[in-house]
Amino acid sequence: MGFERSVMNEMAGILYLCATPIGNLGDITQRVIETLKSVDIIAAEDTRNSIKLLNHFDIKTSMTSYHEYNKIEKADYLIEQLSAGKDVALITDAGTPAISDPGEVLVQKCLEAGITVTSLPGACACITALTLSGLSTRRFCFEGFLPSDKKEKTEVLADLREESRTMILYEAPHHLVRTLTELYEALGNRKITLCRELTKKFETVLPTTLADALALYQEEEPRGEYVLVLEGKSLQEKKEEEKLSWQTLSIEEHMAYYEDEGMGKKDAMKQVAKDRGVTKREIYQYLLTK
Repeated sequence: MGFERSVMNEMAGILYLCATPIGNLGDITQRVIETLKSVDIIAAEDTRNSIKLLNHFDIKTSMTSYHEYNKIEKADYLIEQLSAGKDVALITDAGTPAISDPGEVLVQKCLEAGITVTSLPGACACITALTLSGLSTRRFCFEGFLPSDKKEKTEVLADLREESRTMILYEAPHHLVRTLTELYEALGNRKITLCRELTKKFETVLPTTLADALALYQEEEPRGEYVLVLEGKSLQEKKEEEKLSWQTLSIEEHMAYYEDEGMGKKDAMKQVAKDRGVTKREIYQYLLTK
């Protein structure tokens, strides 16, 4: 199926995902500049914002808007242009297209239509913030903006509470205090690094805790767009919670749990003893009295 689509669209153009600077214009790559000059159309999140970038690098290519509110119908238009052999570059206001961005819709539609998509790497706020955070970078996940729907947000926060990887979120200044409050109430007092004005003159990187960040921004007005890098649940925290959960069970119920999982009695006693921080003999002696 994939091969047939590629043959059918061998005369189609290419969609280029072009990363643009998140603050410092010097972070654009030469490859992106050359591509923006050579394509037939630039699809931009906000043409009023992007024209400043194009003018700075003397790029004359015509633009069309592509944003959250026209992503379906405009994607169809761009697919038509690509199918007719025109090359299209997709850019956002800042950073890498399709990351917490309507560009993902266009990419999906291009792949379904057998149109080639390629990415020109460059600036990305979430990765920049992660590397500056001082938190673990070995395992991480990107959440983007929390959902606006209350029920969905509650479900996401419940998932994040159990997340052991470093978490990356975006937030606007006028919602920052609310989000910090919700994170604190759901996750407890975790370490967090707040990043703003990344790559700009007044770049700010604040390693702190959720409680201290909340106290700070209840007194000081947040300014600029924020990237929040939050530590995941530690192994020790998970062990403590598991220990507390076993304390709500009787030893008989605890044994039954592992036996129902298929463990033999001896192995179940060993695991129960380990969970409760006691010896296997103590569990054995207790069960003898019952």
